[in-house]
Amino acid sequence: MTRTTRPDLSRRPAVPAPAMVLASIVSVQFGGALAATLIPTVGPAGAVALRLVIAAALLLSVARPSLRAHTRSGWATVVAFAIALGLMNLCFYEALARLPIGVTVTIEFLGPLMLSTVTSRRPRDFAAIIAAGCGVVLISGALTTPWSDLDLTGLALALAAGACWAAYIICSARTGQQFAQLDGLAISMLLSAIAVLPLGIAAAGSSLVGGTVLAKGLGIAVLSSVLPYSLELVALRRLAANVFGILLSLEPAVAAVAGLLVLGQHLSLHELVGMALVVGASIVVLGAGRRSTAPQGDPV
Repeated sequence: MTRTTRPDLSRRPAVPAPAMVLASIVSVQFGGALAATLIPTVGPAGAVALRLVIAAALLLSVARPSLRAHTRSGWATVVAFAIALGLMNLCFYEALARLPIGVTVTIEFLGPLMLSTVTSRRPRDFAAIIAAGCGVVLISGALTTPWSDLDLTGLALALAAGACWAAYIICSARTGQQFAQLDGLAISMLLSAIAVLPLGIAAAGSSLVGGTVLAKGLGIAVLSSVLPYSLELVALRRLAANVFGILLSLEPAVAAVAGLLVLGQHLSLHELVGMALVVGASIVVLGAGRRSTAPQGDPV
């Protein structure tokens, strides 16, 4: 019995690659803002479960991956990818429940920045990381807020999400080498959804199947997973790594705009200055045009 023909992901689209990456960034961050409106109803674990389950169903229907003929090494890679994906989303959404989305994304961005800096070992990149660290100190409020009033849990969760993002980047590259097209991503998404779903049910119960909740869950899955992953998959085949890195550096700024427009979250002057430092450091580190491991979009 022959399988249905897969979609041709290699055909060159008419839309310019930079426009596709920008659309992906906007999609991810507005998806995150939409998730922030769902968290008060179903909790962070419930929101993550909805996103992963729906995104997995959509990706499986498109990719139709084969679960056979994979090596033990391939399965180990895809399981590691699933763990990184699930933990990253859980940490990010838990931080999102405590911090503005612009702050959360900016702090999380330290993960891929540190990874790129370590792999490059260039003095200029280490200087940029120091600037980014200063930016995070400003955006965290550590210099203007009493220590007792700081949301240390939220800040720690955002940093943990960044560490998981770095792990996601490594696992994503390895998965792409061992699985065809979207197969590895779809399988990882399925495994991650299976692992997180019990947590979501425990946190939200029957609230997960409400009409409005499911509609938001679908929107989050499409905006935060399916659409950006698909756009970047095609765009990265035609876009130089340094150009992609510079575009990716806009993530914190776009997150702040999404937070303002969707959630009414306003950032103070020192928070904006901190964000500018992180964005500037990102342009220096990620826009260097080398062939080392590079962030593969924002997976949250």
